[in-house]
Amino acid sequence: MTSKPELLMPGNCQLIFIDQQPQMAFGVQSIDRQVLKNNVVALAKAAKVFKIPTTITTVETESFSGHTYPELLAVFPELPLLERTSMNSWDDQKVRDALAKNGQKKVVVSGLWTEVCNNTFSFDAMREGGYEIYMVADASGGTSREAHDYAMQRMIQAGVVPVTWQQVMLEWQRDWAHRDTYDAVMEIVKEHSGAYGMGVDYAYTMVHKADERVKHGPVKDPVAAKKS
Repeated sequence: MTSKPELLMPGNCQLIFIDQQPQMAFGVQSIDRQVLKNNVVALAKAAKVFKIPTTITTVETESFSGHTYPELLAVFPELPLLERTSMNSWDDQKVRDALAKNGQKKVVVSGLWTEVCNNTFSFDAMREGGYEIYMVADASGGTSREAHDYAMQRMIQAGVVPVTWQQVMLEWQRDWAHRDTYDAVMEIVKEHSGAYGMGVDYAYTMVHKADERVKHGPVKDPVAAKKS
């Protein structure tokens, strides 16, 4: 639990993805599922850029939940997948060991479902492990809007810090003078940040006259149709 207004930085936190699997996503009704996956993958890419220690844990992959999103695995092809039977990730010793090995007490969480797997992990990780939990609300999902919202409220009352994926990434970046990560962050923004990303593309190409991001065929000048 945290009561300090301390910013997230690349050197003071770690990240865990909990059960980002298709069968779990099928049950999500609190957020559009494609938006959910977009946000999860964007958060993963940001963690990769900032070298955030990351854990991926899964539940009942073969019997029920299915395989972790390939787009997420593509970001971290080297990471082991910590399989569990319990809905509560804290019940699995592999998960506890991974968190301890990563060594940071601030844990950023993206998981399914908010009201079950995220709740139970957060409470036990805080109570038994002394961790500070930062719940990524828009990279997590519940079985209804009410389930997600009330679970978030319950966690906030217990000391969990609510955040969003882009907020986390920009907190890690902090200063645009950090040029070593600037370009990579902008690439994530352009691909995953919706209107913000469109605005960046527009500013780069129309204002700063940068090349377009993708190659395409020749642009044909307008030709008025012949009158019949």
